[in-house]
Amino acid sequence: MDLNLLALSIGLGLVVSLLFSELLGLAAGGLVVPGYIALYLTRPIDLGATLAAALLTFVLVRIVSSFVIVYGRRRTALMILVGYATGVLLDAGLASAFESAGDPATAGAVSAIELAALSRQTVEAGVIGYIVPGLIAIWLDRQGIVPTLAALLTSAVVVRLVLILVVPEELQWFEAAPAFVSEVEELIIR
Repeated sequence: MDLNLLALSIGLGLVVSLLFSELLGLAAGGLVVPGYIALYLTRPIDLGATLAAALLTFVLVRIVSSFVIVYGRRRTALMILVGYATGVLLDAGLASAFESAGDPATAGAVSAIELAALSRQTVEAGVIGYIVPGLIAIWLDRQGIVPTLAALLTSAVVVRLVLILVVPEELQWFEAAPAFVSEVEELIIR
């Protein structure tokens, strides 16, 4: 049986999100978000970029809503659209930052081994998903920054722990896949 780790993680995230909502009255940044975040808990750059995109989206929509009447479906659509745009911009910024860090002319005193380790870790760095920042921003707006981030991180950790208990081998493969892909790319380029 071929296991789709993302589908399993999202399914577990749905269950955990519903439990958090019913038992604690807190939303974890959208129903599917804890499942996505759980897969990337070991990648702090991705996690930080996603939360930065969500916070930037929240602030930008708050600024826009002080000039334009934005409520209901319009506000939700605007949050997702601005979240998508900020995610794309942050991805582009991260890509250009890591390309310049990988440039031997700008590397300076960084050894080739350190540079290879850095590029292997960050080759896939970026914002998690396309609509995840917007979904998080919606709940930052609805229930506040601290409750949303606390519920999101706690529920993502719970999902991650269940994944570790249920499918540890697939989770290890998922985490090793980007490094393996970059090593194969390096061999092909040489």
